[in-house]
Amino acid sequence: MISTTGITKRSIKSHYDLATPFYRLLWGPHIHHGLWDDERATGRSPRAAQLHLTDTLANLARVAPGDRVLDVGCGMGGSSIHLAKTRRCRVTGVTLSGVQRRWAATSGWWQGVSKSVEFRRADIEAESFPQASFDVVWSIECTEHLTDKRAFFARAASWLRPGGRMAICAWLAAEDADLPAKRPQVEKVCEAFLCPSLGSFSDYTGWMEAAGLVVDVADDWTGRVARTWELCEDRVRAWGIDRVAPWIDPAQSLFIEHFSTLLNSYRSGAMQYGCLVAHRPPDTPS
Repeated sequence: MISTTGITKRSIKSHYDLATPFYRLLWGPHIHHGLWDDERATGRSPRAAQLHLTDTLANLARVAPGDRVLDVGCGMGGSSIHLAKTRRCRVTGVTLSGVQRRWAATSGWWQGVSKSVEFRRADIEAESFPQASFDVVWSIECTEHLTDKRAFFARAASWLRPGGRMAICAWLAAEDADLPAKRPQVEKVCEAFLCPSLGSFSDYTGWMEAAGLVVDVADDWTGRVARTWELCEDRVRAWGIDRVAPWIDPAQSLFIEHFSTLLNSYRSGAMQYGCLVAHRPPDTPS
């Protein structure tokens, strides 16, 4: 695991409170990577690619009608609302940002699923839920922001009912990210994107197994998502967002400047993008 210092909950909250309009303008309601069929695929639109990632993870996690889903790091509610509409499940979304919570709640009402989705502004590392209260714990690109990832997985596993599933997509440090040629790249990503640490595939599977879960899927999607950052860079330059951002908040300018850092970290092998799905065995004690 590659760690950095100086990143606080306050800085993460402030980033998302300010950056949410940028995300919406730049990448739409689903503020996560898109998933293409292979590294050379270009036919699927960014919006379709984002939905493809959500649907692929939902299929792997066997999200079914009536499931109770906890969406950790729900952002503007894109995945929560999509799951409620297409899978007819009940979703509780949690975000650190008050701006995102209000945006998500409004979107849920506008799209007619306000009775199926609930959004909370809370720090998931301090939040508590009853044991065995969810069928699925779901998180797309949020665990990177957690301070104590091992502790989160232990607590989140207890929120799953026996037989429940955990579905995670995350930016990962490569297994050999400590090498001198790779570590500085990962550390720059941590600093620019407000990640206290980035774990590897083996870190994530280890945390899941230590929490009593059985890992079913650990897929490397790096080549299938990297196009996201190529498109984001193109849009930033074409729309002049890089010229506007410094006037709003210097931190947003730094964030945008490092789109290429993340893309290059994927290309160099310093980082990976992982999909992980695990389940809680039926005989695990509560």
